[in-house]
Amino acid sequence: MTKPHKNKTLATFLASLLGGFGVHRFYLRGSVDRLGLMHVTSIPIAGMIYGLAPEADWFFKALPIVISYCIGFIEALVIGLTPDEKFDAKFNAGSGKTTSSTWILAVLLVATMMVGAVTLIGTIARVFDLLYTGGAYG
Repeated sequence: MTKPHKNKTLATFLASLLGGFGVHRFYLRGSVDRLGLMHVTSIPIAGMIYGLAPEADWFFKALPIVISYCIGFIEALVIGLTPDEKFDAKFNAGSGKTTSSTWILAVLLVATMMVGAVTLIGTIARVFDLLYTGGAYG
């Protein structure tokens, strides 16, 4: 019985788009992946912050999900930049197929880098604004 072939470009796309919820980890490792479940827990944690501190700034309520997405962007870059042979050895050992990355993966990695960098820098700037000025700049 052969294992299903895992597509590296699809895994990178899932990490870029839905990485904050761990979808890429469930695609690659199955439904009981511990780190994938940690991504999912960012949603109830954000809900707890919303329920326990309704007067808090909206950014603090969304911060667990934003942090999870920043980690998802990093994981997308790691998956996409993994050599095809190493990716196949880890995720496609019994599939009988080999991975062949195309230019679509390169475009996806550049877009992920741009969105991830903007998200991370914006998050750091907003946290410092809220902590040191009380949100005076927005």
